[in-house]
Amino acid sequence: NHAFPQSLTVDLGAPKALKRLVLKLPPAAAWATRTQTLTVSGSTDGGTYGTLKPSAGYTFDPSSGNTATVSLPGTPVRHLRLTFTGNTGWPAAQLSELEAYTS
Repeated sequence: NHAFPQSLTVDLGAPKALKRLVLKLPPAAAWATRTQTLTVSGSTDGGTYGTLKPSAGYTFDPSSGNTATVSLPGTPVRHLRLTFTGNTGWPAAQLSELEAYTS
């Protein structure tokens, strides 16, 4: 809380050529619309990460399911890292579900 940056790292188990991510927050009406700023990085070995998507703001709106989609270039990675640097709705990163797609 009140400490950016914050990150989430996922091991996909094997390299995947990711084309998009769907980020989700709870759809409860109690959550106001918010924009979170994040960078997406990837790695094949879990040690050296490269940027897959530079820092950008993603809006989560309860009226549309509180989801945000991130388009990616399809670079094969085994390890995926989201680094959050801002959130207009809470002084910390928020994410309840992450979906990764190769198409």
